[in-house]
Amino acid sequence: MAVEIDVTYEGDLRCVATHGPSKQTLPTDAPLDNGGRGAAFSPTDLVATGLVTCMLTIMGLAAKRAGINMDGTRAHVRKDMTTTGLRRIAQLTVTIAVPGGKTLSAQQQQTLEKAAATCPVKQSLHPEVKVVTEFSYV
Repeated sequence: MAVEIDVTYEGDLRCVATHGPSKQTLPTDAPLDNGGRGAAFSPTDLVATGLVTCMLTIMGLAAKRAGINMDGTRAHVRKDMTTTGLRRIAQLTVTIAVPGGKTLSAQQQQTLEKAAATCPVKQSLHPEVKVVTEFSYV
């Protein structure tokens, strides 16, 4: 199933994307270190956000099938850009924390971690983008 997204360049390194199915809009801005105002997500911020939200979504699908309650699970992503050569994402470090009170067996933890590793965004990233993922079950 295809999804269409329309984007308008508004000038001054800002864009607004409109999601076809929902008509929701999302502004972007270039980061401060690349001549923008840093007033909104940058395109590479959206890649990092896409990765972590995809991981949680795929984990949620696997959890639902396996009868695992992962409500309240939180994630954090750190995006590091290259410092030399072509400007690109060098590394994305993701930490995923399943909240306390949710006792999961080793097999359930493995189910969630495997699901996160197979998210379509992660599978779509260039192999040179290092993805480090850490899980905690506290």
